[in-house]
Amino acid sequence: MKILIVENEIYLAQSIASKLNDLNYICDSAATIKEALRNEHYDAVLLSTNISGQNFYPIIEKHKSSIIILMISYISNDTVSNPIKAGASDYIQKPFMIEELIRKLQHLKEFNALQQENLTYRSYLNHIFQNSKQKKLDKKTSFPLLLKIDFQKDADALVFEYSKTIDEPFSFISLSSPNAYERIAKLPENEFVYLVDLQTIKKSEKHKIYNLIQDKRAILSSTDATEEEVMDTISLPSEHKMFRYGDILSIDDYIKYIVLSFQNKFPDTELSKKLGISRKSLWEKRKKYGIPRKK
Repeated sequence: MKILIVENEIYLAQSIASKLNDLNYICDSAATIKEALRNEHYDAVLLSTNISGQNFYPIIEKHKSSIIILMISYISNDTVSNPIKAGASDYIQKPFMIEELIRKLQHLKEFNALQQENLTYRSYLNHIFQNSKQKKLDKKTSFPLLLKIDFQKDADALVFEYSKTIDEPFSFISLSSPNAYERIAKLPENEFVYLVDLQTIKKSEKHKIYNLIQDKRAILSSTDATEEEVMDTISLPSEHKMFRYGDILSIDDYIKYIVLSFQNKFPDTELSKKLGISRKSLWEKRKKYGIPRKK
């Protein structure tokens, strides 16, 4: 981690830098605001708020993407509250132990990494689910709840949207994992949990799952259309017929699926070639299935 120490007390700055260097941190020092505004990136900035009356806010603005820890002599609006509102991350009061500073640096580094990771996942999920047009769950939904689906992504979209609606995270467990039963049994009493792959469980084993979640806020999903409805159940049929788990489609169903799925990507000439049929035959299939050609 590369750190900039902004402190006009030279000996204090040198002492902090020496201790951090011993712990494999790379440190630069700046005794003035001008020096601190050098065009260089730092992972963290240790900023003294009593630099001879100088305005230190430009440093906060310059390094706002970095960790900024205020080094203060006393707590006030000017030394803590206002700088943090401006973008500083935290503060530490002089004199301080180097171990306390290290804890703050590590905590903020991990927090920023998790925050960035969370934003990345949210952006990816928004992209994945952007075309989902499934119904939404009401806040008063009763649990446990079974979702019968054609396509796993539809259930995923509904659960993630519900999680956002109630502003609460959830635990995710695949029932195909070897420790699924153990994880369910260890869930806290009021934990919100999402269980997938119910269709992979033997019928004789499913009642063990049902007993484990009977008093839990659990949502299960299954791609098996014949799944036994032993609890509140919502069916989420796909807009287009998709492959169900274990299904073998007829030739007609397969052609219908391909046309619905790829007609926006390929013209009929290319679609018919990929299906190994004539363009006239594809036109007849469209007429038979009631799928008009999109212009």
